Amino acid sequence: MKSDIEIARSIELRPITKIADNLGIPQESLEPYGKHMAKVPLSLIDGEKVRKSNLILVTAITPTKAGIGKTTVSVGLALGLSKIGKKAVAALREPSLGPCFGMKGGAAGGGYAQILPMEKINLHFTGDFHAVTSANNMISALLDNYLYQHQAEGFGLKQILWKRVMDVNDRSLRHIVTGLGPHTNGLVQESGFDITPASEIMAILCLSKDVEDLRRRVENILLGYTLDNKPFRVKDMGVAGAITALLLDAMNPNLVQTTEGTPAFIHGGPFANIAHGCNSIIATKMAMTYGDYTITEAGFGADLGAEKFFDIKCRKSGLNPSLTVLVATLRGLKMHGDVPADKIAEASEEGVRKGFANLDRHIENLRKFGQTVLVCFNKYGDDRDNEIEMVREHCAALGVPFALNDAFMRGGEGAVELAELVVKTIEEAPSRPLEFIYPDGDSIEEKIRKVAREIYRASDVEFSPEARKMLAKIEDTEYAGFPVCIAKTQYSFSQDPKRYGAPDGFTFDIKDIVINAGAELIVAIAGDIIRMPGLPKSPQALRIDVVDGHIDGLS
Repeated sequence: MKSDIEIARSIELRPITKIADNLGIPQESLEPYGKHMAKVPLSLIDGEKVRKSNLILVTAITPTKAGIGKTTVSVGLALGLSKIGKKAVAALREPSLGPCFGMKGGAAGGGYAQILPMEKINLHFTGDFHAVTSANNMISALLDNYLYQHQAEGFGLKQILWKRVMDVNDRSLRHIVTGLGPHTNGLVQESGFDITPASEIMAILCLSKDVEDLRRRVENILLGYTLDNKPFRVKDMGVAGAITALLLDAMNPNLVQTTEGTPAFIHGGPFANIAHGCNSIIATKMAMTYGDYTITEAGFGADLGAEKFFDIKCRKSGLNPSLTVLVATLRGLKMHGDVPADKIAEASEEGVRKGFANLDRHIENLRKFGQTVLVCFNKYGDDRDNEIEMVREHCAALGVPFALNDAFMRGGEGAVELAELVVKTIEEAPSRPLEFIYPDGDSIEEKIRKVAREIYRASDVEFSPEARKMLAKIEDTEYAGFPVCIAKTQYSFSQDPKRYGAPDGFTFDIKDIVINAGAELIVAIAGDIIRMPGLPKSPQALRIDVVDGHIDGLS
């Protein structure tokens, strides 16, 4: 089997103008980035067409460290739908350089179910991530300068909430001190870096409906509290226009193609373990404007990505999925069935059987949102037929539609079974109108408790003194009406990354609360989750190289 990058390189890409033509997008509307990528203006979104499109969410059981293959399934489903004559468009997130050079090596799908050109998408793409990084750090520079220039007037902040970001896994920058040296270097203060996908600017980009809404949200970013305990925002510095200018081009979604020429909009890239984990509302609606079936995904397992997709993205955009596809693999099931990580590729019917608890928990949770759930089995080449049949029979006993996805090996042909079942399920038993886990009127504390109890199955939630202080600041403010975005490990329903399966009865610890006033959500930091990842002992960067002018090692 060829590597992902070898397969990608073997595909003859169609001009992006041809992809646009097939969708009905006028060539003069495109802003090309080379021959095979282009930005598409927001003005092309058609609300009436959006309402008629079938939105399909792809989520997953709790993943292994190698993932479950949501993007491969998402791309495969788009390929399969196209193969059976349906007008399908994918709407996915942009990869981050952190995982690409760290653990994963790439995030544009796999095998014969990829988004192309994969090297450009996985690396700098059209510069959206760099724009978010620059805008975020421009705010940091302007804030530090504001404090420096106004110190003689007695102005200061008793608490600074804004952090810098970088799209690189760099643990050494999690906690830093700035302003060392002569007085002209600025004020000495503690600071730190998050990874770019965790930036509030990234969340704002993904949740804004247009440029005017983007500027409004940027103005409202809460930077800290003054010495007399008043909120200090970006609009108080008068620089929202400058930050909006940095993000202007990044606001337009990116049009690319799959290995079989199916169109895809790739835009925005927040992680689901430390942010809200969904691509932009704009890109989703653009895809729905041009596709009868729109396939999108939410990061990591359904306890993280899907919950935030429904409770944040759909709540704020009015989107209502027709169907949710839950991705499972034998390796993932075995991991949750107490099979050691180094043996999950080996035969173990008992491991599969015990792992059903994790699958069942996710199905139960998704149904709480009113979703019709279809289980997609993402097939690996060494999977055993008897174990696959166990999963099929288990889903049948639950009354859950089940289909194989073999798009990794066979492209669209390998996803025809999945595509046909998706169409049939949407026609016969579409999802009900969304039901949220909490209403807007609940307090932030109660919202967190409801997600922890209803989705994670915690018995109790404990808040640290620091978190309690922030909750007190939120009470009786407009922030109290925001949805919550819980940052926690992606490897367990609990906050303990080693508690696999379907744990319950545990105490869920909230260490800190972060107010994203511009993005209009409250981030609750649970357990030991860190918003600036570190690199593994053997990062993918060791295997990335340029050979004969071509990039190798992205997979």
